[in-house]
Amino acid sequence: MSAGIIAETTVGLKDWAVAVEALGSGKQILVMRKGGIAEETRHFTVQSDRFYLFPAYEHQKEELLKPQYQGGIAETRKEWTDGQQMVTIKYFAALYEDIEVREEEVLLRLSPYHIWNDRFATERLKWKKKHPLHVLLLRVYKLEQPFAIPVRDAYLGCKSWHQLPEELRGLKGVPVLSDEAFESEVKAIKSALA
Repeated sequence: MSAGIIAETTVGLKDWAVAVEALGSGKQILVMRKGGIAEETRHFTVQSDRFYLFPAYEHQKEELLKPQYQGGIAETRKEWTDGQQMVTIKYFAALYEDIEVREEEVLLRLSPYHIWNDRFATERLKWKKKHPLHVLLLRVYKLEQPFAIPVRDAYLGCKSWHQLPEELRGLKGVPVLSDEAFESEVKAIKSALA
């Protein structure tokens, strides 16, 4: 098992809460990004190679998940009510690789390695066609203690990256997958893309 990590950052990457939980439970090691509607540059760029995973509860849609994962949204909603003033950060990630995908055929080969259905993946790829879809391979760590932070207006809306409170800097986490399990997933994904 890999050693723990100290998160020396306050950057957060926002994604569906159900996807954050899939990452945190080791069900997947990747996220797909094109950029949020409110992105300053209008397309996705990696702002940090280490970041917290910020769960987003708005815009989650069961019909965009594979059937076996659709119940996960209801599970995440148990932790959240509309208008809630605090959000809990449970996971930290280190970017292993940023892979740019431009072809649907290549993207569909990744289907066994994530919770989303092919419709969701294809829609992500086709949105803003001139830009590639970023498939981020992440080494995910579970924080030793979940950390609740206030929900600020700046965290709302469709934006990928956020600056989180300074109190998050220096929190400790342990890997959700062993070195061997993580390396096996990376190898399988890279093989699928070859």
